[in-house]
Amino acid sequence: MKAVHPKTYSATASEAKAGQRWYLIDAEGQVLGRVATTVARLIRGKGKPTYTPHLDGGDYVIVVNAEKIVVTGGKETQKFYYRHSQYPGGITAVAFKDMRVRHPHRILEEAVRGMLPKNALGKRLFHHLKVYAGPEHPHAAQQPVVLDLVRDGTRRGEVVGGLPAVLAAAPPAPAKERGLGRVAARPAREAAAPAPAITEEEAAPEPDEVLPAAEVTEPAAEMAAPTEQAESAEREETEPTERPETTA
Repeated sequence: MKAVHPKTYSATASEAKAGQRWYLIDAEGQVLGRVATTVARLIRGKGKPTYTPHLDGGDYVIVVNAEKIVVTGGKETQKFYYRHSQYPGGITAVAFKDMRVRHPHRILEEAVRGMLPKNALGKRLFHHLKVYAGPEHPHAAQQPVVLDLVRDGTRRGEVVGGLPAVLAAAPPAPAKERGLGRVAARPAREAAAPAPAITEEEAAPEPDEVLPAAEVTEPAAEMAAPTEQAESAEREETEPTERPETTA
């Protein structure tokens, strides 16, 4: 009997747009890559059962506080945005820190644009993204659903020294064990355990042990001076023996 394989579902344009929603994301203290990947997935609609690659079935996303988004490592000064005027020598480079001051909304827009299809569909999907530098937005009528970027119970809302609190307080990675090729695991409770307190009695140096005068013995006389028998034996060994003269 011939096996019957189920057909791949392909939604129509009206079915793909039927379940479109609006989401609101606060980017304050969030890592740029985490926000960009979440936004691109929502705009593309990949989490829906009606996802169809060639149709616009994604959701709309509003991002506020884009000027307070953070990056890891040295990207604040090492990352650049380039554009070219199509004339010789017409390249222009703008540092990340300068882009944050001039056009903070473009930081997230450029990151999401690179994750969308490079065609007419990608241009249409890009209009689903609404980025604002401050906390205000004019889309209250759409009643957006607030989306908190929380994964595994770890929040990244607080900023410490330009980095999220989780990254700023993260301990250094443990060194690899020689010859094993795996990372040595160190329990967190050992690193966090305080050092044991030292009392004054333990900190005081212990005095040297002094033996009583009665137990101190002097070396024996026979060990200090050689015996007469030993002296005579030494003389016999050093002095040559006299041989009797033979007569012809």
